[in-house]
Amino acid sequence: MNKTPILATFAASLICGCSLLCRDCPTVTATSPDGRNEIRLWANPLAYEVLRDGQVVVARTEIALSLGDRSLSGGEVRGVSEQRLAGTAETPVYKKSRISLAAGETLVDFGDWGVRLTARDDGVAYRFETRLGGRVKVFGERAAFTIPDASARCALNYGGRIGCEETVPLSCAANEIVTGADSKRSHVYLPFVYSIAGKHVAVTESDVFDYPIWNLRRADVGEGVTLAEAFAHWPRRTVHTTNGENWSTVVELPSGGRWIRVLETEPYLVETEGTRTFPWRVFVLADAPSAFCAADIVHALARGTSADFSWVKPGKVAWDWWNAWDNKGEKDGCNTAMYKRFIDFAAKAGIEYVILDEGWSEKLNIWKFHPNVDVPAIIRHGREKGVGIILWMAWAQVAGDEERVASHFARLGAKGFKVDFMDRGDADCERFLWKFAAACAKNRMVVDYHGAHHPTGMSRAYPNVLNYEGVHGLECMKFYRQEDFMDNDVKAFFLRMTAGPLDYTPGAMDNYPVGQYRGNNKNPGSIGTRCRQMAMLTLYEAPLQMLCDAPTKYERNAECLAFMAATPVVWDDTIGLGGMPDSFAAVARRAKDGSWFVAGISDAQRRDFVLDTSFLGDGSWKVEVFRDAADADINPMHYVHETGNTVRAGAKLILRMAPGGGFVARFRK
Repeated sequence: MNKTPILATFAASLICGCSLLCRDCPTVTATSPDGRNEIRLWANPLAYEVLRDGQVVVARTEIALSLGDRSLSGGEVRGVSEQRLAGTAETPVYKKSRISLAAGETLVDFGDWGVRLTARDDGVAYRFETRLGGRVKVFGERAAFTIPDASARCALNYGGRIGCEETVPLSCAANEIVTGADSKRSHVYLPFVYSIAGKHVAVTESDVFDYPIWNLRRADVGEGVTLAEAFAHWPRRTVHTTNGENWSTVVELPSGGRWIRVLETEPYLVETEGTRTFPWRVFVLADAPSAFCAADIVHALARGTSADFSWVKPGKVAWDWWNAWDNKGEKDGCNTAMYKRFIDFAAKAGIEYVILDEGWSEKLNIWKFHPNVDVPAIIRHGREKGVGIILWMAWAQVAGDEERVASHFARLGAKGFKVDFMDRGDADCERFLWKFAAACAKNRMVVDYHGAHHPTGMSRAYPNVLNYEGVHGLECMKFYRQEDFMDNDVKAFFLRMTAGPLDYTPGAMDNYPVGQYRGNNKNPGSIGTRCRQMAMLTLYEAPLQMLCDAPTKYERNAECLAFMAATPVVWDDTIGLGGMPDSFAAVARRAKDGSWFVAGISDAQRRDFVLDTSFLGDGSWKVEVFRDAADADINPMHYVHETGNTVRAGAKLILRMAPGGGFVARFRK
C-alpha cells in the first residue's frame, strides 16, 4: 500500500570542529523542496527554530529528553546526515488518493541518540531518536515552542484533564493565554493555531506510539510567549468506575465500568524500548489557514504498513443514540424491531452501516445482550440487507481483553466497534489504542475511537481506524449549555481537523435560529441552517460519517437525505477555498468519480462567499447547489435547491450564507 520513499540525494559528514559546539554558532537545518520552510537546530544547548520564507515563526526554544540519570539536551555532534526524500504513498482511506513524501531531512547524530529534522512543503517537524538498547524510562521531554510576537492571534482548544475527548475552542492573543487558573482551562490541547505577520502555523504531532500525547501550558520564560509541554505520567494506580465525572467520589469496581481513571502516577512518562523513534513535533505552515485542510504532514510522517487493508469499507452510519431511537426514547425504542427499522431505512437510502450505541447490551456488560435486543438477529437482518452493524462499548469493557473481544464479535458478524470514554492521554492508553486496532485488523473490523483525543497518524498504520473524537461535536446539542456552536464549528475545521478525521456526527434536520435553541435529549436539533448541517458532511473529514438524526425525520426530508447519502467519505483530492478561524470555512473535495463537492459554513454573521471555480480545471460543469434561503436566518430549515445550471471552470459564483449558515454543491463535468 505504501511505497518506500526514494532517496534523491544523500550526504553524510563528520563534524569534529566547533561549528556546532558553541551557543551562537551556525545551525544545522532542513529545508523543504520548495525552499520556503526551514527548521534549524542548535547543539549546545539543544534548541530549534522554525522559519517560513525566512521569517521566524517559532523562535529559538530549547528541547531535551530526560531518561532519569541522563539528559539528552546537547553535546558533541558525531555526524550530520542529510537526505532528500521523494516519491508518493497511496492512501485509500483518506482525504486524498495519494500523498507526496518529498522532504528534506537532516539527522544530527550525538552518538547513541540524535535529533531528526524534516521539512516538507506543508510544514516542518523534529523528533528524538535513540539507540540505547534494552528498556529505558522516559522521565520527561522538554517540548516547548515560542511564539515570537506576544500579540499574535491564536486559536486554541481548552479543556480539563490531559487527554480530554471534547475541547472547546476560542481565540485570543498569545499573551492572553493563561492555563491553570481554573480546572476548565488547565491545559491547551492540540492542534494549536496562530498567525504572525501573514504566516500561519498549526502545531500538532505525528506517530505517537508507546508514548503520551503532547499537551501545552503557558510558561513565562524569555521573550515572546512560550507554551511548554504537559505530558501525562504513567499510571501507578487506576480504578474501573462508572462515575468518572466526579473525581472526589470515584467508586471502584473490580472490572468493567465506563472509565478507567488514574488515581496515582509514576514519576516517569513511560518505560519503553531504548532503541526507537519518538513522536514528531509538527508545525504545519501555510500562507492562509484554509491550506491546513490540505496538509498531509501528520499522515506522511506516521509509520505505514505493508499489510493488506483492501477489505476496509468506509461509509455512512445511521445512528441511534443522538435521535433517541427515532425519537421514541430508550425505553420504547431500544429493541430488535427498531434496529430492523434502522437497517431497512439504511438499505433504502444507501447508507452502509447502522450503529448499536449504548443499550444493546446490559448496562456496561458487553457479554450479555439486553433482553429487548436480539443482536444476532439484527446482524443477520443487516447482512441480508447489505448493511453492516457496528457495536458501541466503553473502553473499560475491552481494555486488557482486546483479542477476545475482537474475535468474539467478529464471529458473531459485527463489522466494527465504536469505543468510548478513554478520556486519557497517557502512554498506557496509547498502548490500548494500538493493541485494539491490531486486534480489530486481524479480525477485519473497523474502529471508531470516539472517546479519544486528536488523531496522531495511527490510521496510516491501521487504515481500519476510521474516526476519532477530540471535538466538541453535535452530540452536545442534546444537553446544550449555551456554547457558541457557530464559532466552535468554524474553528474545528482549522484546528481539530488539521490533525485528521473527526467524529462530529452532523446531519440534524430540526434547525433553530442562532440564540433560540435550548437543548433536548429525546428530540434534539441543531443551531444554524439546514444547509450548514448538509455542508458538514463534505466539510469535515470522517471515513465513518454518522448521520445523527432519526429515520422518520430523514424520510420527511428525502431531498436532503438523498444528497447527504450520496456524499463520499473518502476523496481523491482536497483543496482549502478560504476562511479564517474567526469567520468561515470552505473546502473543495474531488470524489473518486471525478466530480467535485464544495462546502462552506459561517459563524453567527451573514456572509457572502465568492466561490472561484478555478479548481475545476477546464471545461463546462453541471452544478447542483443547496444554499440558504433568503429567510433562513429566521426559518433555518428553509433552503434553495438548484439543479441543471452549467458553469465554466474559473467562473465565480456568489453564495450567501445566513447567520449560522452554509452551502454545499456538487460539480459534474
